[in-house]
Amino acid sequence: MSLLNTLSAELDQMGKAGTLKRELPLRGPQGAMVEIEGKGEVIMLTSNNYLGLANHPAIVEAAEKAERDFGYGLASVRFICGTQTIHRRLEERISEFFGTEETILYGSCWNANEGLFQTITTEDDAIVSDELNHASIIDGVRLAKSRKERYKNRDMADLRRVMEATRDSRNRVIMTDGVFSMEGSLAPLPEMVAIAREHGAFLVVDDSHGTGVLGKTGRGTAEELGVFGKIDAYTSTLGKALGGSHGGFTTGPRVLVDYLRQKSRPYLFSNTLPPAVVMGSMAALDLLEKDSTLVSRLRENTTRFRRALAARGVNIREGITPIVPILIGDTAKAIAMSAELLDRGVYVSGFGFPVVPQGQARLRCQISAAHTTEQLDRAANAIVQLAEKYGVLADA
Repeated sequence: MSLLNTLSAELDQMGKAGTLKRELPLRGPQGAMVEIEGKGEVIMLTSNNYLGLANHPAIVEAAEKAERDFGYGLASVRFICGTQTIHRRLEERISEFFGTEETILYGSCWNANEGLFQTITTEDDAIVSDELNHASIIDGVRLAKSRKERYKNRDMADLRRVMEATRDSRNRVIMTDGVFSMEGSLAPLPEMVAIAREHGAFLVVDDSHGTGVLGKTGRGTAEELGVFGKIDAYTSTLGKALGGSHGGFTTGPRVLVDYLRQKSRPYLFSNTLPPAVVMGSMAALDLLEKDSTLVSRLRENTTRFRRALAARGVNIREGITPIVPILIGDTAKAIAMSAELLDRGVYVSGFGFPVVPQGQARLRCQISAAHTTEQLDRAANAIVQLAEKYGVLADA
């Protein structure tokens, strides 16, 4: 079978190049420390569990109670018989959290992005997207029939150029990540708000890596940058800081959400979120709103870890987010370093092309509020030693 032969040859080539991705089974829950089958207990530095809530007792208890009270699943989509009172309650909670009018739940933020652009735009409209936006945004934009334009990452002069070039479009949607997941950098939202207002465009922010992470109260990138309440709409996730399970959403003006409920295909044709995820997510919101020290502890851990690496010559991307990329360059080297770090008790993922641009392979460390200072220091020491061994320290 020629197709299978082609695929097999490509897999062999990836194996020879050292770029083949492998899954590592955990023998227990997600946390600051995890047990990996065949490797033992290691420091987890490659999870989106930013607030350390993935195994929080209150969330686990809420999820278990939800299954007793509301069952395992709905076996249907929302508009047929797949909506329970708790789904509306979670949507209301998310709207209150973001200061928006209405929210619609999806199976994931990928589905939210997949279901947004093709639904609200036509051939008469234009979508303007940052070149480093997440793959879910890229694929979501591809599904739309509208004009599609990209601007250079966080380059507001280039965004203005594209906005001028699309003036003849009926409606324009500007789309950006709040936090760029491979860079750890923030979108310049204050400037973007001003440009969107100037051009009468609709600004959407995917804040999957900002929700629960940034801002004094964890309300995300807009709160961090002083433009909370000025973003037109958000997509985001329940699967990272807010419990780490599953689910996503779009939140914004009521008319937008009402329209998505009628026409967004991933919403209309996918089973609704299971009760355990719904109630676990509400418990996560309860914990975040009652205890802002989760956010401050995450910031303190992030600052400590970043300083420990930078002070010893490790080439990291500057920033304030718990995403800490260590620039390596060569993909095979990044993946080899990731494997050796695991042998030293630190779980960090290596990324290369096509996830990041050619020649910009990296290790991506992700910090959690659940990490202890001892764990962070031990991880930093292992990274520094290995960076020196592989000759990738700044002074090497």
